[in-house]
Amino acid sequence: MNTAFQITDDTPVAILTVGQQKQMIASAVQEAVLAMFGNSGNAPKTVSPPEKRYVYGISGIASLFKVSYVTASKLKEGVLKPAVFQQGRKIMCDVDLALDLFRKNSTDKV
Repeated sequence: MNTAFQITDDTPVAILTVGQQKQMIASAVQEAVLAMFGNSGNAPKTVSPPEKRYVYGISGIASLFKVSYVTASKLKEGVLKPAVFQQGRKIMCDVDLALDLFRKNSTDKV
């Protein structure tokens, strides 16, 4: 079912599909960027945020810090507590936050 029609400035937004609206917004943004920066190549680069990394379980914490299971369990309950999320038996640990917490804790005692 192809109901292609010409989209003009008088076309009501309510009858456009989501895809058509996305296409129109993308082209408007592209025109605005070109108007602001021209074709000189100074257009801003899109930077995606880094992906969150997680380790799972006590064994994940143990392998991250290269310590024993018992030591990893102690770290989970102590230094790494803000980085650890536990629901029932499932344990997740935010790697970046855990490394940061561990680094801060190790420099405090020196």
